[in-house]
Amino acid sequence: MSEFKPLRSVLYMPSSNERALEKAKTLPADAIIFDLEDAVAPDAKPEARNAAAAAVRSGEYGERHLIIRVNGIGTEWHADDIRAAAEAGPDVVLVPKVNSAEEVLELVDALAAAGAPERTKLWAMVETPIGMLNALSIATASERLTGFVMGTNDLVKELYAEHVPGRAPVITGLGLALLAARAAGIVIIDGVYNDVKNTDGFLAEVEQGRQMGFDGKTLIHPGQVEGANTGFAPSEQAVEDARGLIQAWEDNKGAGVVTYNGKMVESLHVESAERTLAIHEAIRALQA
Repeated sequence: MSEFKPLRSVLYMPSSNERALEKAKTLPADAIIFDLEDAVAPDAKPEARNAAAAAVRSGEYGERHLIIRVNGIGTEWHADDIRAAAEAGPDVVLVPKVNSAEEVLELVDALAAAGAPERTKLWAMVETPIGMLNALSIATASERLTGFVMGTNDLVKELYAEHVPGRAPVITGLGLALLAARAAGIVIIDGVYNDVKNTDGFLAEVEQGRQMGFDGKTLIHPGQVEGANTGFAPSEQAVEDARGLIQAWEDNKGAGVVTYNGKMVESLHVESAERTLAIHEAIRALQA
């Protein structure tokens, strides 16, 4: 828990937009995704690739987790993106539409061949039906793969489904990916919320994601950062309860049954409380 790093707000920024990259330096996002894929027009991709690499090397983004999202396997830009990202050495290289463990191993080999430093990890976007069904084998394919990012827009498209409040059409897919991520012990970040003007809808989806167990949420607008940071941080009450529960356990664990606020306490509750406090302390350290 001591190495926990908050990933409440993971903001996509188009790497072809110089103003956006400059603005990202001032935003309280836990992580920035320098995007080379969907947010960048085909003719702007080479320039965006260079800009993303320069941003990562600049040292001007503070303690933020820096991620480069490359174009997908099989696209004409993928190999050059991987090489440039590996040389830049971000915290993470994020690859869209990863569908199998075999693809993970290919990506790991490509990063190594391009000289990516050991600290640069691989994250996979899980956003297709086959990706969801293969989630566990993807999550466990390599120690270099340390995170999932949900691609809910693509999943809705692939399912011929609709975007609706509560996300019922994609709950099964989200659940499969969550199960795989937790079984493998990797990070998992929720998908984006498209209607940037609908604050209530966004906050409801943040709350849903937190309740389901996601570590944070990917964002498409700077105005969503504050809501994600607040929504995925333990509340004051949650922190107080965690401290009280741990204290009750320490004071009474030799007495047989331990209770706190009238509820039975077991070791699993203590572990959850310790995680809550670890998250709280990591967020406080960021803000110091």
